[in-house]
Amino acid sequence: MPISKSGNAVAESENIVAETAEKIFADLADAQTINRDNKGEWKAPLWQALTDAGLPLSWVDEDCGGSGASLAEGFSVLSAAGRFAIAVPLAETMLAGWLLAQAKITSPDGEMTVVPASPKDRMTVNADGSLSGKARSVPFAKAAKHFAVLASDAKGGVSIALVDATKGRIETGLNLGGDNSDTVTLDKVQPVTIKPAPKGFDQTRLMLMGGVARSLQIAGALESMLEISVRYSNERIAFEKKISKFQAVQHNLARLAGESAAALAAATSAADAIANATSFNDEVFLEAVAAKIRCAEAAEKGGAIAHQVHGAIGFTNEHILHRYSLRALAWRDDFGSESYWAVELGKLVCNRGADELWPLVASR
Repeated sequence: MPISKSGNAVAESENIVAETAEKIFADLADAQTINRDNKGEWKAPLWQALTDAGLPLSWVDEDCGGSGASLAEGFSVLSAAGRFAIAVPLAETMLAGWLLAQAKITSPDGEMTVVPASPKDRMTVNADGSLSGKARSVPFAKAAKHFAVLASDAKGGVSIALVDATKGRIETGLNLGGDNSDTVTLDKVQPVTIKPAPKGFDQTRLMLMGGVARSLQIAGALESMLEISVRYSNERIAFEKKISKFQAVQHNLARLAGESAAALAAATSAADAIANATSFNDEVFLEAVAAKIRCAEAAEKGGAIAHQVHGAIGFTNEHILHRYSLRALAWRDDFGSESYWAVELGKLVCNRGADELWPLVASR
């Protein structure tokens, strides 16, 4: 799905969409305010503002109920969402809308999520058109009004379906960040709408899109962790001087900056590859998988460094740092962990052969 606008128009449009998202997050998703709100009263106003701006259905054409933004514009929203570590199903609704749009299914209003959210889970289309299967670690399933489901039948056909969330059985779970990561079971559930997926569309494509979304969110969270850590190091006084003056702290901040930069480079490169590709070929697979692996590694290393700079204070519930570090760690496992994708990447390299490795790596 390539971008049809000129380069300058795309960049300008991306900036407008990203600035809109940033303003909404800054006004309604400030980390300090959220941290003090134990009742979650901040969520409804934030979601309403996002909906009014058309951001949850960014990747849905206007004739299917969306705002018709480009892939690049939507990716810029996810980067901003990561920088604020928001705990509402924005990324999930965007992915669900994108999935439904592949089959020209109109997206409904309200929160959505995609099922399955793991490459190892499968949903099945029964002979009567109903859906069955179990999907684990589905983000925000409990909060979703609808599911966008990718399912296959006994003959190998792939379908995309819109399902009323109340028709499924949801077992509540939480990820490291304290957000819903639920198990969804469908037992001969009749979908609201079901249509065949486009030719060649499969679960890997959905997982790659989800993986790049999470990579961008992780990169955004790392940017915020770096900013928070640098600010703290310039405020904290120890032995009569700022801790930012100590060489060991400077070294740690440099390492954190390196992890943040690496994650951002990998995630934005993968997003650019998908936004400009005409198909999900091996080059896109390499970019998306490499980004998920690298960003997952950066989440672990970067989060540890940020907390080390802060000392014990960063682990307390009162401090905002854990909002970013724990969510970045949780996002590592969504849509395939780094270990899963490392194996799949190894399989791709082996199947193509040694002579094809460098041309593949140098293809972008």
